[in-house]
Amino acid sequence: MAVVSASDRVAVSAAEARADRIDAALARLGTWLHDHQKLIRRLQWGVVGVYVGLLVVPAILPLPQGAAHIWTNVTLFAQFVFWGIWWPFVLVSMVLVGRLWCGLLCPEGALSERAAEHGRGGAIPGWLQWKGWPFIAFVLTTIYGQMTSVYQYPGPALLVLGGSTVAAIGVGYLWGRNKRVWCRFLCPVTGVFNLLAKMSPLHFRVDREAWAHWPKPRGSHQEVLNCAPLVPVRSMRGAGTCHMCGRCSDFRGAVTLARRSPSHEIVHVAGEMTNPWQSALILFGMLGVAAAAFHWSSSAIYVAIRQALADRIVDGGLIWPLEPVLPWYVLTNYPALNDTMTPLDGLVLLIYIGGFALAAGALLSLCVAVATRACGAWSWARFHHFAQGLIPVAACGVFLGLSSLTVTMLKAEGIILPFVGVLRAGLLIGAGLWALWLGWSIARTKTESLSRQLAATLAFAVAAALGCTVWATLFWRVL
Repeated sequence: MAVVSASDRVAVSAAEARADRIDAALARLGTWLHDHQKLIRRLQWGVVGVYVGLLVVPAILPLPQGAAHIWTNVTLFAQFVFWGIWWPFVLVSMVLVGRLWCGLLCPEGALSERAAEHGRGGAIPGWLQWKGWPFIAFVLTTIYGQMTSVYQYPGPALLVLGGSTVAAIGVGYLWGRNKRVWCRFLCPVTGVFNLLAKMSPLHFRVDREAWAHWPKPRGSHQEVLNCAPLVPVRSMRGAGTCHMCGRCSDFRGAVTLARRSPSHEIVHVAGEMTNPWQSALILFGMLGVAAAAFHWSSSAIYVAIRQALADRIVDGGLIWPLEPVLPWYVLTNYPALNDTMTPLDGLVLLIYIGGFALAAGALLSLCVAVATRACGAWSWARFHHFAQGLIPVAACGVFLGLSSLTVTMLKAEGIILPFVGVLRAGLLIGAGLWALWLGWSIARTKTESLSRQLAATLAFAVAAALGCTVWATLFWRVL
């Protein structure tokens, strides 16, 4: 029998005391969010003002010329804020604190909910609740953004982001009283945010027993909970759909802002709440379409396909597919800046992104399928659970892709970050190792056979390595 020394007992007690203080502080923070919703609304309106200014003002100004800089030109400044700072670090926030951005800061969500307060409040139609919309919206938005060069020009940015905001307001006005219907079902990034938030070490924990035994108030008054993103709070087990707004904190003495293992939801919850469209978003969307969107402009394959098709078109006597005849809101067309795309360019772009996404998604799916089968008889639920294990790699890749815009913009200003290569490699390796750990942990929940666990983990390791390679080639090898 092991003997515990007095010093060890003191150390354990001190650690427990620190943990209790952290838990108490988090609970108080959740309560603070609940009690300061008016202040949060004011903050949201401030973000809305900044958002509108960054979108609209650059769109009505002349395009920047060669001598312009981020600190002297409004358009370049807005471009850097949106794509160099805003979006990359919104993604980081999802992993660190869950969807707090959605609940406290997102201008689109705030405007949609305000519209829902004064709108028709209609019942949400069944077609709108289709689970495939987040995947479809992400793919279409990503591809259209590439066709119009959304990262480089204010017009496409206003069209994509502003159009999304107008749609969010319209959906809020039509359906769901005081709800965020757009955010839950249609937002182009809600699917990605849902996946990333599953890795957050913070969540609102629900004590079902405390909820069930909460004493009913006397008389007719009963506390009402309005969950704007339509989360069934009583049965909530994860952070994927929760917007971390704090409105439910301490509801019926059962909801508390709390810590958890960053791997907990993926390993122990995701397998019971499988969603084929989330698997498609991971395997074909984030590790396929998103990666291809950053690859294509420097791809030798893209150039080869374009040249082969151009030769055939010329031989056929056609000229217009090789000329920039479409307006900027269909294909990039800025002749004054010597930046144009022809219909052929657009077609090859679609071929490249589609082919890349199908190839990458198929290879990744094959590896995940082998891991699934290694654990026993085939199970789609197990397949989708293993696919969730690739979330760290997919998330890291999308962040690195967006942050590459940050690096490019800074480089254009003469600011060189020498540590970027090492940081990128470290993040990808870390994400790959985390995914490998998740794959091993998931395998352990599926079978008690050690040999099956090892076989499944090996197949999953190939999938994780492929996912890392997909993004590594953006920085260290041209496809």
